Amino acid sequence: MRRKRSLAALLALLVSLFGIAGLGRTAHAEPARPPAALATGLHIGDGRLLEGNGNDFIMRGVNHAHTWYPGETRSLADIKALGANTVRVVLSNGHRWSKNSPEDVAAIIAQCKANRLICVLEVHDTTGYGEDAAAGSLDEAADYWIGLKSVLTGQENYVLINIGNEPWGNTDPAGWTAPTVAAVQKLRNAGFQHTIMVDAPNWGQDWQNVMRTNARTVYDADSTGNLIFSIHMYSVYDTAQEITDYLNAFVDAELPILIGEFGGPPDQYGDPDENTMMATAQQLKLGYLAWSWSGNTDPILDLATDFDPGRLTDWGKRVFNGPNGIAETSREATVYGGGSGDTQAPSTPGAPTASAVTATSATLGWPAATDNVGVTAYDVVRVGGGAETRVATSTGTMATLTGLTAATSYTFAVYARDAAGNRSARSATVDVTTKDGGGPDAGCSVGYRVANEWGNGFQGEIAVRNTGTAAITDWTLAFSFANGQVITHMWGGTPRQTGAAVTVTPASYTATIPAGGSITLGFTADRGATNSAPTAFTLNGGACATG
Repeated sequence: MRRKRSLAALLALLVSLFGIAGLGRTAHAEPARPPAALATGLHIGDGRLLEGNGNDFIMRGVNHAHTWYPGETRSLADIKALGANTVRVVLSNGHRWSKNSPEDVAAIIAQCKANRLICVLEVHDTTGYGEDAAAGSLDEAADYWIGLKSVLTGQENYVLINIGNEPWGNTDPAGWTAPTVAAVQKLRNAGFQHTIMVDAPNWGQDWQNVMRTNARTVYDADSTGNLIFSIHMYSVYDTAQEITDYLNAFVDAELPILIGEFGGPPDQYGDPDENTMMATAQQLKLGYLAWSWSGNTDPILDLATDFDPGRLTDWGKRVFNGPNGIAETSREATVYGGGSGDTQAPSTPGAPTASAVTATSATLGWPAATDNVGVTAYDVVRVGGGAETRVATSTGTMATLTGLTAATSYTFAVYARDAAGNRSARSATVDVTTKDGGGPDAGCSVGYRVANEWGNGFQGEIAVRNTGTAAITDWTLAFSFANGQVITHMWGGTPRQTGAAVTVTPASYTATIPAGGSITLGFTADRGATNSAPTAFTLNGGACATG
């Protein structure tokens, strides 16, 4: 909000008399900026991210590690199909990882546009600068963006530039402010009109409040005013008070902010309060971008297993389908037609039917709905006790539900929705009862052996054989260690361990165990003085023979 010069003079007098404080500095008059002519495409107005037409735009999306997985280009379409309106794309300027070329960046922008996503592009090589010796500087990141100017110019409606990811570690975080100002000004002097995003120090989490204290200084250094701050919320933000205090401080000061990364699963440092993060972002109408789609070194942060949208993890189900989640709150950018006046909801989908029912999964299919513009997705919900829980989203008329409990009755129904967010009436319901996990079609035997031991570690191998008469798919293997062993890495599957209890879901190449066939999982783990083998294994809830 701009202040007239007479008001600025009055404020200056009040400051000198009473010490009235703003966010990290005394109240002030903002420097004169060119009016709306510079507001090309996505821009900032009164502390809000706006589209070129002045409509509020609230990011609802995820991060995608493109620079490490350049072949996973299908992911943008999958992320969109689950309801996202934005994707933050990991790039490299070549300082630490393989440089993404102008041609590659242009292709990513084109894919974002083809999938009707707003594209946040970020250089990841700056992560932890000042503490991590391998990290690059913000100045180097700015040079990379300048080298991409011909690719980025004209994309202001579709692209934000996140100068550098988490560009300062925990060593002297106060040093973050000046390089951030310099990088912003370097891009503006080079002629960039895009909205620029800046990440906080302290590995993005700003637990020492350097960005919060100096936000006004950084914002005022941008000659266009088109700058937004990004806070990354992980285990530092494990209480509701910490989350609401931080976000409200920026909102109260009319300084634009979003949650550029956040996690929910607990780690060795704490348990992030993702429910408050998402609820507060929705209440304050702030953007959020969950970390991350797939391919994490620690798979607990994967939203989807092996980049498969049909295999959302618990974290993915929470982000996409939970309360205040993406499917519920996302609205497509108006530059693609979202929110463009379409108020007509799709027709009601036909009654769903169930097939391929196993102990832990079922496939639903239903007749398509129709819409005056077009149906973009279907939401499958579980119905019970007068409530609904979203369990899957599909762009087609079929969805496979996994993670069900053996010998359990469920009731499901389907909604259709369009690009503008209009939702149909609920379809008729279908009742599904999963099979008994110990039935003959789920017969199995498991062999466990220690292949090698060293110091406090060992390498193990688990062979899972299908002794039943039908192929086993979408399996979950469960067992418990007896002596405090902790898996550190696994191939052939993805482990989840809570205390002694371990569950394993398959990799893409072990997802099916044919009748009479077997798959092998290998892993490394930490151990103590005793290293006893697990004594019992279950597959999809049914007990397996051992030996």
